[in-house]
Amino acid sequence: METSEIRRRFLQYFEDRGHTVVPSAPLPSPDPNLLFNVAGMAQFVPYFVGQQTPPYARATSVQKCVRTLDIEEVGKTTRHGTFFQMNGNFSFGDYFKEEAVRFAWELVTKPQSEGGYGFDESVLYASVYYEDDEAIDIWKRVAGLPDDRIVRLGMKDNFWSMGIPGPCGPCSEILIDRGPQFGADRDWEAGDRYLEFWNLVFMQNIRGEGGGKDGYPILGELPKKNIDTGLGLERVAYLLQGVDNMYEIDEIFPVIEKAAELSGRKYGSEHVDDVRFRVVADHVRSALMLIGDGVTPGNEQGGYVLRRLLRRAIRSMRLLGYEDPSLVELLPVSLQQMKKSYPELEADFGRISQVAYAEEEAFRRTLTAGTTIFDVAVKETKAGGAHQLEGAKAFQLHDTYGFPIDLTVEMAAEQGLNVDTEGFRSLMKEQRERAKADARAKKAGHADTSGYRELRESGMTEFTGYTELATDSRVRGLLREGVVANVAEQGETVEVVLEKTPFYAESGGQIADEGLIVADGVKLKVLDVQRPVKGLIVHRVEVLEGVLQPGMDVHAQVDHDWRIQACQAHSGTHVVHAALRQVLGPNALQSGSYNKPGYLRLDFAWSSALDQATRSEIEEVANLAVRQDLAVSAQYMTLPEAREWGALALFGETYDEQVRVVEIGGPWSRELCGGTHVKHSSQVGALTVTSESSVGAGVRRIEAFVGMEALHYLGRERSLVRLLSENLKTRPEELPAKVADLAERLRAAEKELEKVRAGQVLAAAGDLAKSPKDVFGVAFVGARTPDGVGGGDLRKLALDVRGRMPADKPAVVALVGVNDGKPAVVVALNDVAREWRLKAGDLVRVAAEQLGGRGGGKDDVAQGGGTDPAGVDKALSAVEHAVGQLVTG
Repeated sequence: METSEIRRRFLQYFEDRGHTVVPSAPLPSPDPNLLFNVAGMAQFVPYFVGQQTPPYARATSVQKCVRTLDIEEVGKTTRHGTFFQMNGNFSFGDYFKEEAVRFAWELVTKPQSEGGYGFDESVLYASVYYEDDEAIDIWKRVAGLPDDRIVRLGMKDNFWSMGIPGPCGPCSEILIDRGPQFGADRDWEAGDRYLEFWNLVFMQNIRGEGGGKDGYPILGELPKKNIDTGLGLERVAYLLQGVDNMYEIDEIFPVIEKAAELSGRKYGSEHVDDVRFRVVADHVRSALMLIGDGVTPGNEQGGYVLRRLLRRAIRSMRLLGYEDPSLVELLPVSLQQMKKSYPELEADFGRISQVAYAEEEAFRRTLTAGTTIFDVAVKETKAGGAHQLEGAKAFQLHDTYGFPIDLTVEMAAEQGLNVDTEGFRSLMKEQRERAKADARAKKAGHADTSGYRELRESGMTEFTGYTELATDSRVRGLLREGVVANVAEQGETVEVVLEKTPFYAESGGQIADEGLIVADGVKLKVLDVQRPVKGLIVHRVEVLEGVLQPGMDVHAQVDHDWRIQACQAHSGTHVVHAALRQVLGPNALQSGSYNKPGYLRLDFAWSSALDQATRSEIEEVANLAVRQDLAVSAQYMTLPEAREWGALALFGETYDEQVRVVEIGGPWSRELCGGTHVKHSSQVGALTVTSESSVGAGVRRIEAFVGMEALHYLGRERSLVRLLSENLKTRPEELPAKVADLAERLRAAEKELEKVRAGQVLAAAGDLAKSPKDVFGVAFVGARTPDGVGGGDLRKLALDVRGRMPADKPAVVALVGVNDGKPAVVVALNDVAREWRLKAGDLVRVAAEQLGGRGGGKDDVAQGGGTDPAGVDKALSAVEHAVGQLVTG
């Protein structure tokens, strides 16, 4: 049975039994503690914890998930996969244990010819929480399981919680006995023998504070009991398809077959190669799904995970012996399998492939640059007589060039070297700790939402800002640092929740409104507006006058000019997006945006820079749309209706059942959007594109001004042109040719200066070589060159001075120069000095330490630099002293 059919049967089974089929939430998680969704119940958490009222009593879904904690284990076991799918059925205060068990058992054991999965009942077991006698009785009555096929396990294995105080409860798992070849009889720890594939969570209790899986008290029972189940789709697939592991199921194995064909190696012949084949297949599929949900390669958070997955896949293909670009061969194979369940991937494959192929191209360039750095590090290590590459160098290759540590280890082994992996791991640990500390600091502001949830229980905040900028309202509550407060006085900054508000809360790329909230004797300046929990709008305000208390009647007034310009910017963003797609094609999809009064920024999927002609065309199309005075309207509909209508959704966003579609000029621009907009496109005003740049592999960024800000920008540009024309005494239209001519003449003059400077440097060589200082038998020249001598000229001068020294006597030349405020040092030795066991690399490091920098090189000549020009004299003295010490032993 194909994986897509297993998925379809699950959803159909539960839909036939009154469950609402809910689409998967996007992979990126809205939870600040998580990068990606890792569980089937992720999108239902607000219903389970009481933050929101569920719109249905029963639901079913197949949630896309990504697990990142054990990427290094991928391919080594049968169970570790990065991307996986979790089938689930959920009850919100409706049915409970008996129905959950009955549904699961029926679907699992019903013959395939009747729509079930057809598992043999005789090899199925149930595990239960050891105190849950009710569940044991149900398994006996509903499934007919005897006592020896029901396993009682402890809290660690069969009790579920979210890891924080709140809902929890016992769980029960369906296990399959795969036979003695996978482990000993009744050894429940042998995960491959008794394999769990469906977990039923009976959410019936409330837990208190405490750590671990069993270190917390059970405080009582929930007023409404819920069901949360999770069936691992990939596990069921490899059980039903008769293969040994998840990598050999129909959605993954074709990529392994293609990789084997490209590499000329056979899957199943060598364990090391098999792991690499599995890494390729897993990571290619995971990358396909992540890019499909709007993640783009980068150096932070989810983008870094995607980049790591792509680069591990590319590296694994190289280690399998395939040097050519591989994603162009492998990604389409993965698409053919995954589009059966996710047809939107095929429609969006142009963008997806563009992002992936651009990342591979960038990594191939990185490999070239990183290999050069690696080769230098190997030479330096061997020259120093060492047999181990420094951990710091391995970390640099990983952090700067994206080299996985195992690639560095393998390349070093080919050169007969080990790698200081302990030093590398220590540096990685330091980096992770810094990242964790930074993440904790960023999350600290809204880590506890209990105060907001308390105010949310009184109802949603009504937003009136689509139709008005001023609203009479009432203060529902105050919060100080997230905690409910009773009063706020003049000079304080607090958070205010109103019954209704015209203030737009930051979302969808649009920043929050500014304005005032006033009452009798009270005046508040609105600094920010956010939605810390769904349905609640919170205003961060400064109390300018008076004393504020809950229950007060107030008048909320948005700054009129602020809102007008914000609407111009947000509608301008939609216009630019539509213009991009008209000029570049449908693959130029928005992947992020930011707009504020007068300014917009839009990130879009594209692999190369736009030339000036293309930028001008995009700007012209956008301004023509503005001039046409297109109608701007908003309509509400269901998400499927919006997609059928052709509305574009922002990747990674989670939408409600009812969505708002903003339309500009009919089908020319239709986007899901909750922002504020102008009424007609002409109200956007002037629109001028100011820049276009790269923000990552396969992602470009376009920036523009609108309205008065656009006119101010053009005015500044016009003034600049006028000033240049006056200074250069030429007409504006002749400026490009005039500037090009000046630049060419400047380059020619710089070349002449370079020749003169080189002549002066060489002329100085003779004078320096005439009077060396005797340091215990070594002819030593240590000097500071005139400021402005660059590193290249400094090296030439040092070599020239060395060449003029007597060949039969040890000679050391140490020259230091300062160029643009940065000191550089070169040390050169003749052959006799090296016979005396002097090394230029050692001496240059001594000098560089005094200059606040580093250095290195060969035994005969080495170069370094630093940041402290005040250390020049100390550097020269240190080299002279080091020469004396080394010579005298």
